[in-house]
Amino acid sequence: MTKKTTQLRTVKIKPHAIKTADGSCEISFGNTRVICTAMWETGTPRWKEEGSGGWVTAEYGMLPGSSPQRIRRKQSGRATEIQRLIGRSLRAVVDFQGLGDNSILIDCDVIQADGGTRTASITGGFVAMVLAMAKAKRQKLIDTIPIKDYVAAISVGIVKGKLCLDLDYDNDSSADVDMNVVMTGSGKMIEVQGTAEGEPFSRKEMTDLISLAAKGIQQLVLGQKKLVGKHLTV
Repeated sequence: MTKKTTQLRTVKIKPHAIKTADGSCEISFGNTRVICTAMWETGTPRWKEEGSGGWVTAEYGMLPGSSPQRIRRKQSGRATEIQRLIGRSLRAVVDFQGLGDNSILIDCDVIQADGGTRTASITGGFVAMVLAMAKAKRQKLIDTIPIKDYVAAISVGIVKGKLCLDLDYDNDSSADVDMNVVMTGSGKMIEVQGTAEGEPFSRKEMTDLISLAAKGIQQLVLGQKKLVGKHLTV
């Protein structure tokens, strides 16, 4: 196993990338680049009972020129599945009562895709969400920032018999096993999506993949803490 296969690609997170959004960042995992924005909205969805706390939802899309083949602007089933994953992941660390009867709308727009767009969206979406909450606190819309823990995500896989962290497109397309892992900063699982593209994988291989993902996620959380840690007490 080479050192390269178990390392993250170069990760960069630029906060406040979109000045008109309440919270935003541009995040890159290698050549994958995603713009994440968070907008504050008074009120919650109609189905939510008054006084039951706030809500966080997400939308995801790939811009037409984000891959070698032009992506149509029409929402695909894949995009719908990914935005639901992003929403679930971010909601898992939010105290809805602390948010009050307010909503945060997260948008993740892929401007360049090279594998890991959903994991970059979750990791960057968290940063954008916290920045939007920090702005709301400054405006006295909330008393405290209602975040219970950090959240980040990474892909792992088995490529040519070796464990691999943070798969780019070439590794993803040739992987024997492909897995996306979402975890909190304290190491709790939010979601694991694993698929055998060829031969089934063993329980030990699954455990090894999750352990490798956990190491990568801890590195991502350290990066998040450098950017938004001053706003949080978790």
